[in-house]
Amino acid sequence: MTETTGVWPEELFHDLDRTGPIPLYFQISSRLIEAIHSGAIPAGARLENEIAISQRLGLSRPTVRRAIQELVDRGLLVRRRGIGTQVVQGQVTRPVELTSLFEDLQSSKHAPGTTVLTHEVIPATDTAAARLGVPAGADVLHIRRRRTSDGTPMAILENYLPADLADITREQLEERGLYQLLRSRGTTIRVANQKIGARRAHDDEGRLLDIDRNGPVLQMERVAFDNSGRAIEYGVHIYRPDLYSFETTLVAR
Repeated sequence: MTETTGVWPEELFHDLDRTGPIPLYFQISSRLIEAIHSGAIPAGARLENEIAISQRLGLSRPTVRRAIQELVDRGLLVRRRGIGTQVVQGQVTRPVELTSLFEDLQSSKHAPGTTVLTHEVIPATDTAAARLGVPAGADVLHIRRRRTSDGTPMAILENYLPADLADITREQLEERGLYQLLRSRGTTIRVANQKIGARRAHDDEGRLLDIDRNGPVLQMERVAFDNSGRAIEYGVHIYRPDLYSFETTLVAR
């Protein structure tokens, strides 16, 4: 099974019950789910198209389409223009807490990778200045990175830091997470204000994330503060929703 050749594990379906009370689409989707979870169909594998699957199994195309859609709705498969239906690369679920994506990937046994797209000292925009509590036009370090998980693009991370942190280097950012670097300098992030939403990709985001040009993305905006209450970083991060989700616990009052 490979990413480039459409696959269909026909051996999973040789004993479909075609006369019993359990719908055929449900039998197919259930066996596919089990195969994905067991690794029999690996992450990144691309399934054959619905017409080919229908012919193989001797079933109607609507039955096969409904079975596949069940897995798309569960986030196990993704339909991608020009590629087809593909098993997702193993979604990372992130608790809503003060951790970095780099650390989340490491803790979930994925290999993080970083490409630094921008690393420059610039005059703070009005928004960045307001978030960091510095005068508009004051020097800030602007960094923009693409983060991968096991080689697959997952997120674009854009951050603004106060000028006294401008000596954080491009090489350091390629090797470690931003929060790890801050802690190594004696900076402890104590609290953050965070907003999570969704929007469509724009500019070069679709290309960088390997998704449709205007495909949906998750966006997280965060302002983090150190022990003294000083704003230490302002970040706007976007994530591929097929590979990443946020998790939180709600308590009734």
